[in-house]
Amino acid sequence: MALQGHYAEHWLDENDNPAGGVSTGRGFTISWQNGPLGKMETIDRREPNGAFVEDVLQAVIGRIEFYQKSQFACEENSDALEMLALAAKMLDRRTKNREARAAEGTHTA
Repeated sequence: MALQGHYAEHWLDENDNPAGGVSTGRGFTISWQNGPLGKMETIDRREPNGAFVEDVLQAVIGRIEFYQKSQFACEENSDALEMLALAAKMLDRRTKNREARAAEGTHTA
């Protein structure tokens, strides 16, 4: 679904791996993480330089939860929260699988 006024640019590095990028729209600008951080607990681990999908997803969940505590609570918000929670769970599963394979923080598939 394309939203009017939304712009996204997603970058690849020299090896065609996903790199950073930017997404903007009415009231928001997201600069995405550019490059892997490196393996956990290593001396060459980098500090994050941009947003992660998981963090942005948690911000959206928080906003809809806020609506649900207001006069705007509704079934659609509840359904959206269930689906967003599932998305967050799947991304967490992906991270745990990558950690178990020692691939987290790298461009290893």
